[in-house]
Amino acid sequence: MAFEQVKIAAPFKNAGKITWYNFKKFNMKNSTLQSKKAQKVLIIEDERDMCFLLNILLNGEEMELDHVNSLLAADEYLQKEKPSVIILDNKLPDGFGVDFISYIKNKYPSIRIIMISGFDASAKDVALENGADIYLEKPFTKDQLYQSIKALLN
Repeated sequence: MAFEQVKIAAPFKNAGKITWYNFKKFNMKNSTLQSKKAQKVLIIEDERDMCFLLNILLNGEEMELDHVNSLLAADEYLQKEKPSVIILDNKLPDGFGVDFISYIKNKYPSIRIIMISGFDASAKDVALENGADIYLEKPFTKDQLYQSIKALLN
């Protein structure tokens, strides 16, 4: 058994900048339950409660979660990291997620996008037209979120 360093993006610290924290994660190297490499998921969400809820819903799943709270911070993050999936809110402090989708798809075509919104039902059509892979309307269930991510990772 061993410990390994893991980095986590801390949400809502230094608005517009990504802050990384290190912590030790317990890793059972000699166990018969070898875990698969965790897929990286970026959550772009500015509401603390929603971010906390997404963490609760996805806790224990085999994925590494990172968070940013603005489109500017997401752009900075994407220049350094390549998540497999992005969970993208629509209404953000520096713009709309639906407008950011085409930028992501043009610059990082392999990244899959789940658009989440409770803002406007018309956002669904625009999000899908701009390249979102899945649109989830708030409120959604844990199973809907998990199955959406799982479908995009497979």
